[in-house]
Amino acid sequence: MRRALALAWRAQGRVAPNPAVGAVLVREGEVVGEGATRPPGGSHAEIVALQQAGERARGATLYVTLEPCAHYGRTPPCVEALVAAGVRRVVVALLDPYPEVCGRGLARLRDAGIEVEVGLEAGAAALVNAGYLKRLSTGLPEVTAKYAMTLDGRIATRTGHSRWITGELARREAHRLRDRHDAVLVGVGTVLADDPLLTVRLPPEEAGEGGPHHPLRVVVDSRARTPATAAMLRPDTPGRTLIACTASAPAERLAALEAAGAEVLILPGSEGGVDLVALLRALGERGVNRVLVEGGGRLLGRLFDLGLVDQVVAFIAPVLVGGCEAPGPIGGRGVATIEQAWRLQGVELCRLGPDVMVAGRLTVPPVSEVA
Repeated sequence: MRRALALAWRAQGRVAPNPAVGAVLVREGEVVGEGATRPPGGSHAEIVALQQAGERARGATLYVTLEPCAHYGRTPPCVEALVAAGVRRVVVALLDPYPEVCGRGLARLRDAGIEVEVGLEAGAAALVNAGYLKRLSTGLPEVTAKYAMTLDGRIATRTGHSRWITGELARREAHRLRDRHDAVLVGVGTVLADDPLLTVRLPPEEAGEGGPHHPLRVVVDSRARTPATAAMLRPDTPGRTLIACTASAPAERLAALEAAGAEVLILPGSEGGVDLVALLRALGERGVNRVLVEGGGRLLGRLFDLGLVDQVVAFIAPVLVGGCEAPGPIGGRGVATIEQAWRLQGVELCRLGPDVMVAGRLTVPPVSEVA
């Protein structure tokens, strides 16, 4: 099952609106087939594993991270293929809460005389598909807040200079994060200050399944201030860009952005900017499971204040810049007391050259306030 989980992680960012699933077929102690979910319209993990195994699937045990589907969607039901292949036993980590699947896949397997076991590595499987599970239950994607800061908690100097706070290894890990997300979200201030590409620049062997994946770029820009000449809108920049604006944006700016190849999405306004709940709900309706937020501080602050952040990945460099005017990573109102502070659980620490990565999930599911 751990091999199946590893395969599922490699599919992250490539399969939305589907869940990222891994599957491994074992016969007489030998792995005879394995696979991960392919992009929408492609084969599910179970089918990839069956195709690899061929006749060796008969009498085998399948380890799969999520309940096999029992309905017709873009592809035929996986359970029927498992029955036809003569699989003897299926070990499922987690039930799929999707209404057309939940419990039906397991029932069909049992009706066919296949032995079924549920719950092995369920917690790990839920983490792999936390975005998919959240979107199904709330309509909102999972939100990861990512930032790099100095040891004294600054994301730039007082003059706004920020390249580069962290070293090469930390920046490469940040690209791996992008590679595993469906969308990357920034505020227009970040676009104006840094003119980022927001692409994934990794060698194929360091990326997920199928090589580097460029997530949907989303810019929160109520007044459409993103330049039509921005690097992310150049014709040679891979991937797609969505600019989230409000009705207050001038029509000529919207037209210029669309002419440059951006998709413009008009949303309600809130707190002088784009309504972030409406934006995340719109992304959820598009099937986006996981969103990586890369700044700036005002956008992250608003997301934290609204209880929309699910997990944090912070890169901390052993440098200090000082300065009362140097910005920190999270703006907004913040909390009034330490007791109200956002706290992380399942914290992971990782050395990346001279830098340290700290990652964890918020202890209280934040979506309950806006679901």
